[in-house]
Amino acid sequence: MADPRNPLPFEPRKGGPSGGRPKATEAIPKHVANRMARRVVIATGIPSVMGMAVFVVSYLLVSRGIMDIPPGLTLVSSGAFFLLGLGGLSYGVLSASWEPTPGTLLGFENLRPNLQRMRASIKAQKQG
Repeated sequence: MADPRNPLPFEPRKGGPSGGRPKATEAIPKHVANRMARRVVIATGIPSVMGMAVFVVSYLLVSRGIMDIPPGLTLVSSGAFFLLGLGGLSYGVLSASWEPTPGTLLGFENLRPNLQRMRASIKAQKQG
């Protein structure tokens, strides 16, 4: 049975590189790009700010004699937050809904379909 919906821009196309569609429809729609950007800023920004805050809080605690924090612990915890921010970059893009409606707050329901579409698109590019 044929798929009743229109294929998304990053889905594999049949019938050559353009797939019989005009070039203008191959770009990410503006409402989807805005949704992705918003999610990336939040999912990357919060952990990155936390990663920088670890240095500030650690400095304040050590300089005022409240706690003795080993520098390695500061480095590892800050690095963990920055790695979390790096993961947030991918999560922000892959959790965005491509439908006209925005979807849920966290976008977990969009992860699986977007990952499947991305894999199918990569597979189609490797074959063709």
